[in-house]
Amino acid sequence: MTALPATMRALSVEALSPDLSGCALIDRPVPQPGPGEVLVRIEAAALGFPDLLMTRGGYQAKPALPFTPGMEAAGTVVDRGADVVGFVPGMAIIAGGLTGGIAQFGVYPADALMPKPLGLSFAQAAAMRAAYLTAWVALVRRAVVVPGEWLLVHGAAGGVGLAAVDLARSLGLRTIAVASGEAKRAAIARAFAPEHVIEAGPGFREQVLEITGGRGVDVVYDPVGGDVFDESIRCIAFAGRLLVIGFAGGRIQTLVANIALIKGFSVIGVRAGEYGRRFPDLGRANVAAIRQLAEEGAIAPHVHTELPLDRWREGFAAMENRSVVGRSVICPWL
Repeated sequence: MTALPATMRALSVEALSPDLSGCALIDRPVPQPGPGEVLVRIEAAALGFPDLLMTRGGYQAKPALPFTPGMEAAGTVVDRGADVVGFVPGMAIIAGGLTGGIAQFGVYPADALMPKPLGLSFAQAAAMRAAYLTAWVALVRRAVVVPGEWLLVHGAAGGVGLAAVDLARSLGLRTIAVASGEAKRAAIARAFAPEHVIEAGPGFREQVLEITGGRGVDVVYDPVGGDVFDESIRCIAFAGRLLVIGFAGGRIQTLVANIALIKGFSVIGVRAGEYGRRFPDLGRANVAAIRQLAEEGAIAPHVHTELPLDRWREGFAAMENRSVVGRSVICPWL
């Protein structure tokens, strides 16, 4: 094994704050893997909204202080503890965990790793797992989509929304992507060419009904919630499925049950990680499915920008002001 440095750079959340003032770049010892663990040289860490929320204490999981944010990473195995099988030094992998990604090295349980698909850069690989697992569980496992169905994707410029737009192509769906801002809509059209890309905001119902000949969409993929959910139930087809992915809009909506009864649609909650924990065999099959699609070139995570570690604030700011299309990625060795 190549000699490792004694210390590494990492982003550390020393105190919770609304403005990232509790975060700082620090030097700390390179961690050592224990039994069942793998030490990874991290080449890329994709930023997600939960990472931002955790710096404020606003996420449902609240790691003890201090901690290094970063739920999604990709890199190279450099060492492993006892009882690790299948992951050897030099192997390119994707790693997932609650924290730890925004650093030069990280230790992960071996069962939290997967081989990096050939053809994906480290930045793309870091941006793949959580977003595409969410899209796969939502569309395939929960909505049980059928080729030719109409899919309405809200928040289509975000990492989770854009993954659904991308995955929908390989599933044979007809997609209406919803995003705010002309530049975002143009980027979505260039990257994945959905059937329609429309403006977010009040009034999308009329556009959706016009596009679908008045019948509405079969499936709504909604990571936004609030007013978006309220208007979506007015343009969903009879026997449609409305997938609740999250509440990025800030308001957790309520539904008057008689509307679902009259329109005959289902409201389905999606928690991809919990789905895999509850159904481990299906969880492993889900991971294998998205990896195979990536290997075949059927999906391609979209990286908005790659930033060095000392520009981490730019990545968080772009995510907070919603100027990102896909994922911003921190590359600790740039």
